[in-house]
Amino acid sequence: MRRDPNLLLEFELLSQGYRCIAGVDEAGRGSWAGAVVAAAVILPLEAETAQKLKGVRDSKQLSPAQRERCFDLICQAALAVGVGVGSVGEIDALGLGLANRLAMKLAIDDLPVEPDYLLIDAIKLPDLKIPQRSVIKGDASSLSIAASSIVAKVTRDRMMQELDLAYPGYGFGRHKGYGTKLHRLALRALGACPMHRHSYAPIRSLMAP
Repeated sequence: MRRDPNLLLEFELLSQGYRCIAGVDEAGRGSWAGAVVAAAVILPLEAETAQKLKGVRDSKQLSPAQRERCFDLICQAALAVGVGVGSVGEIDALGLGLANRLAMKLAIDDLPVEPDYLLIDAIKLPDLKIPQRSVIKGDASSLSIAASSIVAKVTRDRMMQELDLAYPGYGFGRHKGYGTKLHRLALRALGACPMHRHSYAPIRSLMAP
């Protein structure tokens, strides 16, 4: 039986004196094109929060329509939401890991409220002096991380829809830059565009003479 994420971790931290606990997650790590997008979400630590956000879980378990609905619920209920972007150029220049961490730091900086603790999905940000915990599969257990996963995913999907208009023919609006059959066929027909991650092996092999 699937269990929805909850606020047990957050309430544990609340009992230790932390008040503004941000969940942090990203979207787009495995994509061949487009930015990696991170989000940070601070939820009110009240019993009714979980009820208000019923249905919020790991973004990968939701349909696009469900994610959009949950995105609206999160924006209405959250104390603060921040978003950060690691661009294609940063991914190619720095590597995905550093670009991903940069996006997370930018999302935290974008919060209008300064967090005093971070719950991060599977990653540590040792450069930040904010107390933090890396939570494996955090979007399945922590409601704050699950909320940030949805904000990151919906924000990135909207960006890929815009790229679909700017670079027609690749199907970015459908596959969101991931390595689907449709994407592979478009790459063979059109070659790579500036929004592709040229450091990635599938794109490098396509560009090789």
